Amino acid sequence: MPKGPQGQKRPADAIGLAVMIGKIATGEIEDDADTSKAHHREGGKKGGTARAAALSPEERSQIAKRAAQSRWAKP
Repeated sequence: MPKGPQGQKRPADAIGLAVMIGKIATGEIEDDADTSKAHHREGGKKGGTARAAALSPEERSQIAKRAAQSRWAKP
């Protein structure tokens, strides 16, 4: 059986998928697909801190100046 993007198992054919959706809707089987994106947000929060720790103060200042210039640049 093929796996979805998060590793969940789904039928490959349309009829099998329709049957599975019907079973989920009637409560015969439990849908185990996790649709939350909380783990992405947590990773992003960690990444910014790690990047800032890896950069020197001069590099951080240079990046901040470039960002400010692009924000204030006239379109």
